[in-house]
Amino acid sequence: MSPDTLPVEDVLPALKAALAAGLNAVLVAPPGAGKTTRVPLALLDAPWRGDGCIILLEPRRLAARAAAARMAATLGEEVGRTVGYRVRMDRRVSAATRIEVVTEGVFTRMIVDDPALSGVSAVIFDEFHERSLDGDLGLAFALDAQAGLREDLRILVMSATIDGARVARLLGKAEIIESRGRMFPVETRHSGRDAGRRIDDETAAVIRRALGEESGSLLVFLPGQAEIRRTAERLADTIPAGVEVAPLYGALDFAAQDRAIRSPPPGRRKVVLATSIAETSLTIEGVRVVIDSGLARVPLYEPATGLTRLETRRVSRAAADQRRGRAGRTEPGVCYRMWDEGQTAALAPFDRPEILDADLSPFVLDLLAWGVDDPARLAFLDAPPRAAFDEAMALLSRLGAIDGDRRLTAEGRALAGLAMPPRLGHMLRTAATMELGGVAGALAALLAEPGLGGNGVDLRDRLGHLRSARDQRSRDALALGVRFARMVGADPALDGAAIEQAGLLIAFAFPERIAMARGAPGAFVMANGRGGVLDPADALARQDFLAVASLQGAAENARILSAAPLTLAEIEAEFGSAILEEETVAFDETTGSVRARRSRRLGRLVLGESAAGRPSETAVVAALLAAIRRRGIGALAFEGAAGALRARLAFLRRKAGEDWPDVSDEALQATLDDWLAPHLLGRRRLDAIDATLLHEALAALIPWDRKAMLDRMAPTHFEAPSGSRLPIDYSDPSRPVLEVRVQELFGLDRHPSIADSVPLTLHLLSPARRPIQITGDLPSFWRGSWRDVRADLRGRYPKHPWPEDPLAAPPTARAKPRGT
Repeated sequence: MSPDTLPVEDVLPALKAALAAGLNAVLVAPPGAGKTTRVPLALLDAPWRGDGCIILLEPRRLAARAAAARMAATLGEEVGRTVGYRVRMDRRVSAATRIEVVTEGVFTRMIVDDPALSGVSAVIFDEFHERSLDGDLGLAFALDAQAGLREDLRILVMSATIDGARVARLLGKAEIIESRGRMFPVETRHSGRDAGRRIDDETAAVIRRALGEESGSLLVFLPGQAEIRRTAERLADTIPAGVEVAPLYGALDFAAQDRAIRSPPPGRRKVVLATSIAETSLTIEGVRVVIDSGLARVPLYEPATGLTRLETRRVSRAAADQRRGRAGRTEPGVCYRMWDEGQTAALAPFDRPEILDADLSPFVLDLLAWGVDDPARLAFLDAPPRAAFDEAMALLSRLGAIDGDRRLTAEGRALAGLAMPPRLGHMLRTAATMELGGVAGALAALLAEPGLGGNGVDLRDRLGHLRSARDQRSRDALALGVRFARMVGADPALDGAAIEQAGLLIAFAFPERIAMARGAPGAFVMANGRGGVLDPADALARQDFLAVASLQGAAENARILSAAPLTLAEIEAEFGSAILEEETVAFDETTGSVRARRSRRLGRLVLGESAAGRPSETAVVAALLAAIRRRGIGALAFEGAAGALRARLAFLRRKAGEDWPDVSDEALQATLDDWLAPHLLGRRRLDAIDATLLHEALAALIPWDRKAMLDRMAPTHFEAPSGSRLPIDYSDPSRPVLEVRVQELFGLDRHPSIADSVPLTLHLLSPARRPIQITGDLPSFWRGSWRDVRADLRGRYPKHPWPEDPLAAPPTARAKPRGT
């Protein structure tokens, strides 16, 4: 094979034959095979194409533009003639274009707008293993169109790491063609990771090591833009002369991205600091060293809160192999993995399909625009999760986009035509009625493009910077905002005063993310009940209210990435119908009493609160019971007679069975409404539930026919031979205890018992009430150890009688009379 020949060319005849004989095919080709740029060109002369266009889908704009440029160069043409591209905010196509490279989201809009795909002969899904939501949806729509409208449409799915058989079944038992790759040997070195160091410090150290050990340029994978920026700062003035550091991530303008993937000048080296944007479909010339942090930042949607947050995760083994492969595209290379070798086996085999973790509201809106309300009617490799699907339907209902039969309303059709997430579409349409369409259009463009207008949290500042920026990416974003505004018939002017309304517009899109300050500066709670934090030094940290657009980290206390201030007056004016005024009766933990409050709530936010009138007895009792349930049954004062009665009842239930009430902690906690509630009328404080009340409540549990048996079977006291009435301790229901001075039992020849046959455990005491012996058999004690006990007691208590025969002696609680 010559250097200019790519491995995929060996299977092009088989691929062309498969698409001539059938409609669908699957091409499995490893990195470096050349599938992205060779396959579309090879299909240009296929007879079935006629004069139709070939659409090539790429997961990212950078990859789409690079693929179009490479194919155009192969043909010796400019991009926009035979080969063109169409991505958000940029397109280069003409009437002569026959291969159009598009991003997956653009294709979804194309096919929803024209289900028959007029003028299209083939659709190629490249890098399908990435399993983006738009990729899965686009393939489902294409297969549905093929089955009902376009029986001549060819569909080709291409990937490096995918279960080809599974995809082939989805495509109707399509033929699978496999190609060899062309990857030079790559040596893998595991550098490990010090968990105590920041990832950027650790990465910078590995970069310096690699620059010293290896030749060529470096491609470094980091999880996000912030880590790229900090790593670049760590490298400044610490790397050799002649080494250029180039960032590469999606938020960069196209010119900066192109500079990053361009070969360095002769004699110079490049360190490309990239996100996962560089994993696939790109060959960066001169790179023979890859450094992999092993991390990626992925969006994670939580249906319960409606939040999509960014989470840093370990990459999958498939992604790690893709990254490693970047080092061997043009020559033998080296990959430094920043983890221990044994940890590789613990990585997930593949990335999770986005359909399992994403906000499905745009997906469901597109489904409904397609005429489908049940995803089971289309062909998906993985079905969307029911919880996320139902939440998306609920959101569309709240936006007025669907009716009770889950059909699109006029509002829904309008939102579907805006080619943006339904939340932002709703914001844009609402803003148009308030003469805020220009700022809403710019805001929609800004939120769709991370990094525009800077990285500050305050969206007003970012809109201001965007308005005055002169770089091409900012100008393209402003043009997109103008287009958005005009789509809803609004004045596209971006007025400086209107920018101050950014918080209100964000609230229209994300009402559950209206946030209110709580506690220390920078701490907020949102209407959905989740927390958000800002740096206390941030200018927004002391605002009373914010509207939050994006967050990162744990949803319980996520870091707010973008927001704008909001006032209470704006909330009341625009969200008044969602504010509930209610009277609550609740237990106040501070005062220990039940209080009635009148509150105004927006979701979980308490916008205002005041004292209410006297609550009903029923509400007070319910609040007291709720407090007891939270604190546990131990919050009740089972003391004195109440505690004693409870212990006696526990003993009788153990001894005599279930005819006696269950007074265990678990049973009392579970039946508070039955045994305690009737006795709480007139009480408003927890400490008013005293031992007397509890004794009455427990006594009421005893069945009528058992009340007379209580004192007989479980007496409170034992009458000793001396005449003393001594209390019986039932704390241990299996062993009732009687504490008694030993001389009070003189003359007693049988062991004391209760409940007909249960012996009391005797704790025998000295005259000073110090323990001398524990026994469950008093006669044996008299016959046995009494002799030794007597000798000891005579020495310590000589004024008391200690007879040799205790059974013949009279019981006494006193000392010997004087003179005896």
